[in-house]
Amino acid sequence: MGTSVTNQQRSTDELLGLIRHADVVFSDVLRNVTPEQLTLPTINDEWDVRALINHVVLGCAWEAELAQTGNAPRPHGDLIGDRAPLDAYTASAKAMQAAFAAPGALERTVTMPAAEISAIELASFRVVDLVSHAWDLARATDQSTDLAPDLCEAALSIARQRLGGWDRALTPFNDEVPAPIDASAADRLAAYLGKQV
Repeated sequence: MGTSVTNQQRSTDELLGLIRHADVVFSDVLRNVTPEQLTLPTINDEWDVRALINHVVLGCAWEAELAQTGNAPRPHGDLIGDRAPLDAYTASAKAMQAAFAAPGALERTVTMPAAEISAIELASFRVVDLVSHAWDLARATDQSTDLAPDLCEAALSIARQRLGGWDRALTPFNDEVPAPIDASAADRLAAYLGKQV
């Protein structure tokens, strides 16, 4: 019993560490985005750079609510407003991390639009989301996409575990595309999620 609790605590601590690392990676890319770049297109057809950042802010805000309550409507609209995008993102990311770190939060079952999942699954895929959107943002703003190799390998492993066997038509992701043989871990993650690298 004691060993099981210890292992569970270790895996929870590791997951929270991955989220913190993914937050740093996204923040570092976002910090280099200039106001003039906010209207640039991204690999996501429906979003320019500012809309991509707002999407990530919305995602953090939603997951903070889900981690606290287990069931919350998906937020929409412009959560950046008049703030600097980095400030808006930082506030939402801090709220999300605090919500996941709260006692018992990762033991919760969370109601999503398509299914009920564990809060651990929700938090795990947030790592994938933050890293993959850091890649999107870096690519759109002509920054290096060779991001945090160890973290990206972990995110790729999570993505394969979560998406393996799923019909991609039921997810926000396109079918996997080939990656160059010398692709970085971040590029391989992007390709697995259906993005041309």
